[in-house]
Amino acid sequence: MKTQILSNEEIASFCLELSLLLHAGVSASDGLTLLAEESSAEHKQLLNGLALQIDDGNTLPQALKDSGRFPAYVCGLLEVGEQSGHTEEALSALAQYYEGRGRLDKRIRSALLYPAVMLLLMLLVIAVLLIKVLPIFNDVYTSLGGSLSGVAGMLLSVGQGLDAAMPVLWLLLALLVVFVTVFAVSPSFRSSLTAAWQKNSGDKGLANQINTARLAQALAMGMSSGLPMEQALELAEGLVVDIPSAQKRCQNCRQLLDNGHSLSEALRESKMLPASQCRLLELGQRSGLADSTMNKIAESMAEASEAALEDTVSRVEPALVFVCSLLVGLILLSVMLPLMNIMSAIG
Repeated sequence: MKTQILSNEEIASFCLELSLLLHAGVSASDGLTLLAEESSAEHKQLLNGLALQIDDGNTLPQALKDSGRFPAYVCGLLEVGEQSGHTEEALSALAQYYEGRGRLDKRIRSALLYPAVMLLLMLLVIAVLLIKVLPIFNDVYTSLGGSLSGVAGMLLSVGQGLDAAMPVLWLLLALLVVFVTVFAVSPSFRSSLTAAWQKNSGDKGLANQINTARLAQALAMGMSSGLPMEQALELAEGLVVDIPSAQKRCQNCRQLLDNGHSLSEALRESKMLPASQCRLLELGQRSGLADSTMNKIAESMAEASEAALEDTVSRVEPALVFVCSLLVGLILLSVMLPLMNIMSAIG
């Protein structure tokens, strides 16, 4: 059975708590033991195992790597931080990074869930109108010596077709419910589907903007920890190993740096960062503030990606409401207007 990587929230909490303990002068082994005392049974076993490995002479990054519960990026950055004597700073930076990633992932899930539920409910309303309501109006017309025609007649035919296909539709709905349930409760199934989507479309449109923001945050962390840019890019590449096109951007940037290009040129030509941000980074390098400038770039790009996500959702919801309301109005008007004409003629 494949070992499950800890969630972004769990990694952020672990790194933050351990960094605070290290800041208080507690050793890594003792800090892990203290954290285990306040953890659940599953995490208690993990933390006690990490503490035992450190007591046996392993380093903290090696212990995390051997557990198989932490991403390669966490282990790599901690290894660099330990070598440079900045383990506490590396843990603090990782806590901030994974807290931001967890927050963004929640927004993405919310952005996908709410419109999907709204669309499903509106489609259900339209189906009820077509299958149940229109036949009632048709019976009324028949009793008055007429019948539905034009748009109303076409919609009635659609409703009759849906009614005839209800057994198949119910089966499809049951399969959809099973799929959604498995997707929600099975991390491995969810990861497989997500990986397949990321491989084909995981670096296009809004996803590209989000990936770029993630890479910028990773580079900012690497530069703040004193990493050479080539090594920072190598670690950042580990974040997008399941997104080939984003991974290729990191590889192209490293190749450009190896060929003698400046950092801002390599980032711009490899499309790691937008041209405007590359110019800002170049100014920061000239003034000796490359690290702080990169941090500001990462923050601004993270905020921009979140704003773009919210903007996309804000456009999707009104569009769904407008289209579905238009369809409902069309159905009602197509049957009400002729009925009003008949009633006025009778009156």
